[in-house]
Amino acid sequence: MSEQARFPRVSSFKEVAYFRRHLAGLGVEMPCDDEVLAAPASPLSWPLEVEGHTVGNRFAIHPMEGWDGTEVGEPTELTCRRWRNFGRSGAKLIWGGEAFAVCPEGRANPNQLLAKPAGMAELRQVLLDAHRAECGDPADLFLGIQLTHSGRFCRPTRGKGMAPAILYRHPVLDRKFGLGPDYPVLTDGYIEELIGHYIEAACAAADAGYHFVDLKHCHGYLGHEFLSARTRPGPFGGPLENRTRFCRLIAEGIRQRRPGLVLGVRLSAFDLVPFCPDPEQTEGKRLGPGIPEAHPVPYEWGFGVQVDDPLQLDLEETCQFIELLGQWGIKLLNLSCGSPYYNPHIQRPALFPPSDGYQPPEDPLVGVARQLNTVAAIKARFPDRLVVGTGYTYLQEYLPQVGQHYVREGKVDSVGLGRMVLSYPDLPAQVLREGRVDRRRICRTFSDCTTAPRKGLVSGCFPLDPFYKERPEAEQLKKLKTGA
Repeated sequence: MSEQARFPRVSSFKEVAYFRRHLAGLGVEMPCDDEVLAAPASPLSWPLEVEGHTVGNRFAIHPMEGWDGTEVGEPTELTCRRWRNFGRSGAKLIWGGEAFAVCPEGRANPNQLLAKPAGMAELRQVLLDAHRAECGDPADLFLGIQLTHSGRFCRPTRGKGMAPAILYRHPVLDRKFGLGPDYPVLTDGYIEELIGHYIEAACAAADAGYHFVDLKHCHGYLGHEFLSARTRPGPFGGPLENRTRFCRLIAEGIRQRRPGLVLGVRLSAFDLVPFCPDPEQTEGKRLGPGIPEAHPVPYEWGFGVQVDDPLQLDLEETCQFIELLGQWGIKLLNLSCGSPYYNPHIQRPALFPPSDGYQPPEDPLVGVARQLNTVAAIKARFPDRLVVGTGYTYLQEYLPQVGQHYVREGKVDSVGLGRMVLSYPDLPAQVLREGRVDRRRICRTFSDCTTAPRKGLVSGCFPLDPFYKERPEAEQLKKLKTGA
C-alpha cells in the first residue's frame, strides 16, 4: 500500500470543511479558520514587542542548513540567494536564517557556515536590501543568528563521513550510528573552551548588527544532548542544574560582554526514542513505516518524555528548563521537537520521507497537531515568553487559517516557517497583502531539500523552485534517488 493510500494528501481537501472532517476522524484537535485573512484583519499581521524592539508581524523564518557555503565556512551566491528570499518573504522575525557553527569541527556538513564576522555582516546586508526593495522599511525586522555545535552529528570534512562529538554513551544512538564501546566522549576541558567560542561568536553577531542570537538546543545537536546527559559524570551531567550549566555559562558570558544583545533558545521541547523502518514492511528500495528502535526501559536518555514509556511526553523538565532560561534573562523561545536524524516524522511531519528515513507511521497531521498543541500548552504556562511555533509547513493550503487561529487565541506568538520558504519564499507577504496562497508553489513535503544534503548536494526545493530545477544537482539527485 502506498503512502498516498495510507494517508490522504492535504491537497485533496478542496474545502476547509473536508480538512476539518479529516482532522475529526483522526481524533485531532487543531482549529482552522474559514478563510485566509489579509492585513489588517489577520492576526498574523499584528506587531510584537520584544525587549524594546517592534517586530512587524507574526511570521518567522527558521534557521536552516543549506550545504552551500564554502569549505572555509563563508557564504556563496547560493547562500546569498536564500537570504535574499528570506528578506523578501515579508516575515518580520528572522530566526537566524542559517545555523552558524561556532568552530570548524562542530559543523554538521563541510559547507556549513561558520560564525565569521564578515560573512555574518554580508548576509545581514543582503537580507536588509532585499526586504527594503520588496517589502519597504526594514525598521520593524527582528534579525538573529543561530549558534551551534553539531555534536553527535558533526560532519566537518568532505569525504570523511561523520565525526561524532558525544557527551555520553547512548545505547540506542551509539548502536544506530555505529559507535563502538570505546568511542570517546567530550572532555570537560573541551566544553569549557567551546563555551568561549559561543561567547566570541555572539559578540561578533552583535557587532555585525544582529538583534539577537539563538543558543541552539534542538534536534539532537550538542546543546540538545546536554539536556539528556543524565549518565555523564561531572559538572555538565547528572542533575538538571548540571545539564543546563553549558547554556547558563554561555548566557552569562554574553551578558558580560554584550549586555544589549537579546538571547533566545530554539529548543526541542520533547524528543521520543529513535525510529527505524519496519524491516518486515521494507521491500527493496521502498522503506517501511517507522517503528521505535529497540530501547531499554527505564529510558534515561530522552528529554521531555516519560522515563518508563519514552513514546509518551512528559514536559516537566522542559518547563523547568524554560523557567531557568527566564531566570537567566532568556525569554525568547523557538519550540521544535525530536531530530531529523533519528525520528524525522516527529520533528518534520511529511508524507514523503527523506532517503535515510522511513514511511510515516502516522498521518503527518497528527504530528503537526502534537507540535502545535505542545507549544500552546507551554505558552499557557509561560505567558510572558515570546514563543515561535514550528511544524506548520505540512498544513500546506491551510497553514494561514490554522496559524491565524493559534495567534488569535494566544497559543503562539509567531508562526515559524522552514521548508515552505524554499519553494514559496513570499508566502507571508502574499498572505498578508492578498489574503490568499498560490497552490502551485506550496511545499508538498517531498523531502528533496533533506535528501539532497544527505547525498552531499546543496539543499533547495528541486521539485518547485525553477532555479533549482535547472541546476545540475537536480539531475544528480534524480539519479541518486532512482539508483541510476
